[in-house]
Amino acid sequence: MNFRRGRTRDEPEINLIPMIDVLLVILIFLMITTTYSRFAGLHVNLPEGLSAAPAPPAGHRIEVTVDAAGAMRVDGVPMQGTAGLADIRAALQRAAGTDPDPPVVVSADRDARHGRVVLVMEAAQQAGYRHLTVLTRVSGR
Repeated sequence: MNFRRGRTRDEPEINLIPMIDVLLVILIFLMITTTYSRFAGLHVNLPEGLSAAPAPPAGHRIEVTVDAAGAMRVDGVPMQGTAGLADIRAALQRAAGTDPDPPVVVSADRDARHGRVVLVMEAAQQAGYRHLTVLTRVSGR
């Protein structure tokens, strides 16, 4: 006997809206509580140049930053304030790894002591790196 003759059977339904609401709350919670790492860097105010030189070739390059106080970083690794020629050359060679002649890019603040920049250039020369670029800002831009 079928007592439910006039009734249709309801199919079970999965409601996705509450699940989406829960996932959005979790996403917002994660976005608010996540701490983003900030890399400490040197603020460099580049001097102005007369014309733009071609950029160094793409690929691995060693970036040396010298700020106005004389603090120096080689590929983001800070150097001691009293780093001498041998220390800078060793840091350049560590940053180069197995590359025999990587381009060295020097970003020096316009108020940086000239002697620190020349020290970096001399260390690159002693390490045998022939491709040296000094970054400047193009005047009028």
